[in-house]
Amino acid sequence: METMRLSGDVAAPEDAAERRAKPAVVVYPVDSLAPPDMGMLAAARVNLDVIDEVIVDPREAGAFRVPAGHFFRIISMEGSQVGDLNLWHANDLSERFFSGKTRALHGTHVGVGDRLWSCLPYLRPMATITYDTLGWYGWDEDGGSVHDVIGTRCDPYTNRLLKGDDYHHCCHSNLTRALAGAANIPLHEAEPHVHDVLNVFMCTGFTRDTHQYFMKASPVRPGDYLELFAEIDLLGALSACPGGDCSAGHSSDEAACYPLKVEILRPDADALSNWTSPAVNAYPRTHR
Repeated sequence: METMRLSGDVAAPEDAAERRAKPAVVVYPVDSLAPPDMGMLAAARVNLDVIDEVIVDPREAGAFRVPAGHFFRIISMEGSQVGDLNLWHANDLSERFFSGKTRALHGTHVGVGDRLWSCLPYLRPMATITYDTLGWYGWDEDGGSVHDVIGTRCDPYTNRLLKGDDYHHCCHSNLTRALAGAANIPLHEAEPHVHDVLNVFMCTGFTRDTHQYFMKASPVRPGDYLELFAEIDLLGALSACPGGDCSAGHSSDEAACYPLKVEILRPDADALSNWTSPAVNAYPRTHR
C-alpha cells in the first residue's frame, strides 16, 4: 500500500524539498484564552455529593442533566468499555458540543484543563475536564491516546455503506433514541441534533503510513472515570459503544460490552461563590 496518495504522472518540482520544509504554524494558538481556574475547581471537588446517577446499558445510551456549577463523572463499572458523549444546552438544543473546534483549540485528544466548546454562534465552554484516572496514559508507541475528538461516532449509514447490513445499536442510533426520550420529541426531530462526539476512554490515533483513523484496546478498567465540570446547564447523552473496548471492531454484537455509569455531583454551596457561567461569544451576529 502506498504511504500517501501521489500522482504518478506529475514530477516533483526542483524546489519540492524547500516547499515541504516550510515551518508548521499552530492555527489557533490559545495563549490569549483565559485558562480555567483549576485551583478553584480542585477546591470545589473536595466535597461532592452524588445527587443523581444514570446506568447506561451495553449497546444502549442514556440521557442525563447537569446543572451549571455541578460536576459529572463517566465511570467504568464492570469491564473495559468506551462511550460516545453528546452535550447540548439543556434549554436550547441548537447549542451543542463542537468537537471540531475543540480539536482545533486543544488537539486531537483532551485531558484535564481542556474544555468542551459549543458550536457557532455560541462558542463558549460547555464543560471543563477536572479529573481523569487515565491521565497517566499519554501517547503510546503507535501514536495513540485516549478521549479523542477525532472520530465522528459509529452510525448505521456508514455501516450499511461498508458492510451492506443494518445495525440498530450504533452510537448514532443510541444517542438519537436517548435524546428523543429526554427531550420528548420524535426520533426524526432528534436525529439532526445528534453530533460528533467525545470518545470517552477510546484509544485512537492516525496510522503513520496511510494516516487513517485507528482504534486499539482501551486501557480503561473498572473504577476508572472521567470527571467534568458543567459550565452551563447541560443535557447529555452517553452511548456504551457496541465495540466494547474497541480492540477489534464496532457496529456489531460480537464484542464484549459492559455498562457505564454517569454520576451527577453537587459541590458545597459556597465552593464556587466567585464563579459565573460563561456568556455566549461576544461577536455581534448582525455582522455575519
